[in-house]
Amino acid sequence: MGVDPGLTRCGVGVVEGVVGRSPTFVDCGVVRTPPDLDHAQRLLRIEQGLEEWVTRVRPEAVAVERVFAQHNLQSVAGTAQAAGIAMLVAARHGIPVVLHTPSEVKAAVTGSGRADKAQVGLMVARICRLEAPPRPADAADAVALAITHVWRGAATNRYSELVAAAAAHRKRGRA
Repeated sequence: MGVDPGLTRCGVGVVEGVVGRSPTFVDCGVVRTPPDLDHAQRLLRIEQGLEEWVTRVRPEAVAVERVFAQHNLQSVAGTAQAAGIAMLVAARHGIPVVLHTPSEVKAAVTGSGRADKAQVGLMVARICRLEAPPRPADAADAVALAITHVWRGAATNRYSELVAAAAAHRKRGRA
């Protein structure tokens, strides 16, 4: 399951697949919160919405877009908080979480880390054999995150496990 974090629209996309094959589209949508709602209540609604998604689709992993600093610090703070909520919901269910940068996702689905939202949406539709890109764009971005994890996640997880095992081995050698 991919999560494109946002305070107003938190995109969610679900695919099934394995490395080397086109993933199968399962579902996508957005968890919406009104801008005039109290900030804490918006975060609560995001948590409730993501909880519903996780309970319904039971993903094996959750891929969340890694938040990076933008010019609008208020916007990035809300996005980071929504990302944290997504990680919290996954952790509560014992689901592994992987973070991918926007450029990694764009490169994975389009071949270019500088692709725009329209290009990402078109490639998501092509990869998943959909008639049109998922709407809104936040949902398409979340599906792109899920695709990226299917294609890259296994290697990322194996690498992380090897690094952790090497560190544990070195630590045992010093004891």
